[in-house]
Amino acid sequence: MKTSDFNYDLPEELIAQTPVYPRDSSRLLVYHRNTNTIEHKVFHDVIDYLNPGDVLVVNQTRVIPARLYGAKEGTGGAIEFLLLRRLNLTDWEVILKPGKKAKPGARFVFGDGELKAEVLSMAEDGGRTVRFEYEGVFEDVLDRLGQMPLPPYIHEKLEDKTRYQTVYARIDGSAAAPTAGLHFTPELLERVKEKGIEVVPVLLHVGLGTFRPVKEEDVANHHMHSEYYEVTPEQAEKINAAHSRGSRVVCVGTTSVRTLETVATEDGVVHPGSGFTQIFITPGVKIKAVDTLITNFHLPQSTLLMLISALMGRENALAAYEVAVKERYRFFSFGDAMMITD
Repeated sequence: MKTSDFNYDLPEELIAQTPVYPRDSSRLLVYHRNTNTIEHKVFHDVIDYLNPGDVLVVNQTRVIPARLYGAKEGTGGAIEFLLLRRLNLTDWEVILKPGKKAKPGARFVFGDGELKAEVLSMAEDGGRTVRFEYEGVFEDVLDRLGQMPLPPYIHEKLEDKTRYQTVYARIDGSAAAPTAGLHFTPELLERVKEKGIEVVPVLLHVGLGTFRPVKEEDVANHHMHSEYYEVTPEQAEKINAAHSRGSRVVCVGTTSVRTLETVATEDGVVHPGSGFTQIFITPGVKIKAVDTLITNFHLPQSTLLMLISALMGRENALAAYEVAVKERYRFFSFGDAMMITD
């Protein structure tokens, strides 16, 4: 299987630069696997495709303002930090630009000295481990100094930081939003619950690897990035109960799919657990625990497009994307949504 097998043509003007208001007024392409047919809806119509007894699995991770701009101590040279993963109270894995300024021992200053950092070591992929120095609570310092780490294809300034958070975001830790969830409003979620559909939160902290294209021509040679996940016993029990009664597990976003498939056994039973996952779902990989997916439209040649191709078939996925381009759907993080169902 080649990476180029997952390419498609996308006019640049279809890459959404800003979110829509209200959240659930974005468009929704509904793909039916049983009949290979497509419907065009508005996102709030998603409730019509959910049945009483289904569970709606969402990722409750919260994006942190993970982009920091500072200067090198001594020279004043500009530096950009992108926080990827917290290792302990003071140490983080980060990506830096420009990297040549960031050898072990190099020190940097942010916010007039309110936050300082020293590079401890370098990783094979070009990342760094750094140690921060600060007074008080790190999260408070980061809220003051950090900026939201919008994807590189978004060039417009985001005026409202909350629009890059889901309304159910609870646990800090992501460097990117689980964007399928951005379409839900509190009111729509309330209607979902009133219909007899339980909303079950799980956790996967989204890393920047989600935006990285697959560089290997042979998909099998791609090294998947690592992300932290958690599924509690109570969450697993609710998901398994849905399948036991013949109801569906509907995932909001590819991150929810990756979380459940990480902890599911071959028979589709979800087990509680936590840790780091590098699961890579491509066509031919059996989807064990997930029945239906609500997702956004993903980058060409991305691991996310490969994941949805595992659910609906590569040719069907690319054909649906061709329809979405023709119908001028909005693509990527702030774009429209797609539902893959039976």
